[in-house]
Amino acid sequence: MLSESRSGRLAAWGNALLAGLVSPDDAALAIVGEDAVHRVAGLPGDPGQVGLTLALGRLRALGATGLRLALPAPGHPLGLSGPPEFNARALEAEEAVVCFGAAFGLVPEVSEAGPAGDVHAEVVWRVLPVREAPPADVPSLGEAERELAEALREATEVLSKLDVAGSGPVAEAAIDAYRARAERGREVLAPGYPPRAVRVLELAQRVGLLVSLAYDGGHGGAVSAAEMAARGAALRPVERTARRAQVAAYNSVVEERERGVR
Repeated sequence: MLSESRSGRLAAWGNALLAGLVSPDDAALAIVGEDAVHRVAGLPGDPGQVGLTLALGRLRALGATGLRLALPAPGHPLGLSGPPEFNARALEAEEAVVCFGAAFGLVPEVSEAGPAGDVHAEVVWRVLPVREAPPADVPSLGEAERELAEALREATEVLSKLDVAGSGPVAEAAIDAYRARAERGREVLAPGYPPRAVRVLELAQRVGLLVSLAYDGGHGGAVSAAEMAARGAALRPVERTARRAQVAAYNSVVEERERGVR
């Protein structure tokens, strides 16, 4: 949860492009990130694959005025609105983008290519029809921020009670490393997002880091199957809160636009 999802980058920089705040080339470069190439397949009227800039232009022509992020997990269709085929593909990928203003969604299909030692990721965004309905379980920014403050306390308490190594210096070292990476140039979200959205996303990523440390850290006292199960049960609600907050942050500009239309 610490690293930015591909769907998050597409939603954030796609929104900046649709709002006229960045150029198509700059948006495409930011969306691709460290991957080798991104293509889009399944656009109406085009049986082949096209580049990101052309695809975003066509989605705009089809009526899309914004992009929403979805981060579904088993039993939690976060950000989805159906139909079942799209939801199933998004759940398999654990992420998706849903257009606002046009009944389409995009799911990334990731493959690896290249020789050993020089493997790179190639992404095909599959365009599918979606149901035009409110996305599932997405809070407002204000709700997300309040929930995150409590989740951060809960995560710290759970780590401490379960005697997980990540509750002390290990967690702090990981967080410091994350901050150092961010300060070396990682732009949070994209132009056009309010400062509160950036703040919520950064806090959600911090909570997500603590959850990851709790799940992965096997150097504390919680080593039995029963203790591992207790750890999972305690942390799942915290992890869900962090995912909901991430979606709220990425979708905030679209939600503001939607409220302005009403």
